[in-house]
Amino acid sequence: MCGRYVQVSKLEVLQKRFGAEAIQPELWRANANIAPGSATPVVTSDAPKQIQFYQFGFRPSWATSKMMFINARAEGDHNPDNDPRYNGAKGIIQKPSFRKAIRSQRCLVLADAFIEGPFDRKLSEPYLVYLQGKNRPFAMAGIWDSWMDPDSQRELFSFAIITTTANEVLQHIRHPRSPVILSQESEAAWLATDTPLADVTDLLRPWPSEGMNAYPINPAIKHPGAQGLDLLQPIGERIMPEEALILRSSIDNQAGR
Repeated sequence: MCGRYVQVSKLEVLQKRFGAEAIQPELWRANANIAPGSATPVVTSDAPKQIQFYQFGFRPSWATSKMMFINARAEGDHNPDNDPRYNGAKGIIQKPSFRKAIRSQRCLVLADAFIEGPFDRKLSEPYLVYLQGKNRPFAMAGIWDSWMDPDSQRELFSFAIITTTANEVLQHIRHPRSPVILSQESEAAWLATDTPLADVTDLLRPWPSEGMNAYPINPAIKHPGAQGLDLLQPIGERIMPEEALILRSSIDNQAGR
């Protein structure tokens, strides 16, 4: 599961990195604790040159209630035990809730890091997980849909983050899932609606462990409304040894502090 993530890069940084223009720039704000229900930046398959702001929490167009899916499993109903060695069928293409979106309604979910905790402790023991080498912002693989509210007749655009098996970093945290993170080279193929489905599902794999790291952060972040860059400061050692590198220095630069 990936239910919280971080997006604090300046809008100008996002626009340059993803080659897209924000169509409602007034909606952007740095968010150290994106939770379900938040409106947050994405780049969608139907508008790959635009940054739009969709709700985190996928609501299918056919839904009759205000249901939402935060995540979509790459394996679908396969791999119920979350075996990290699983390399079989990508059942997402068969799931009724996602089979249309995975074929034609894909998106990039723009992020600087994500937040995860042990399966049994969840965000009572949170870690900030980031890509090494100052590789941020980056894109998580998402799917999107639009839903018409029968009461207000307003159209809601929303998305879910696709998850896959855990790499060694997530296993160390004792969490069985990881968001699918796309390489910069694969982002265009993910957005292109003519990309063969086999090539799309081939992208649904864990990020290499050697390119990722994590450290424990303040448990106060488990509250959805909690904000502040101080919440992202390390309160313990990193999982993987590396040179002294504190995410805050990059965040401060990107947020203009």
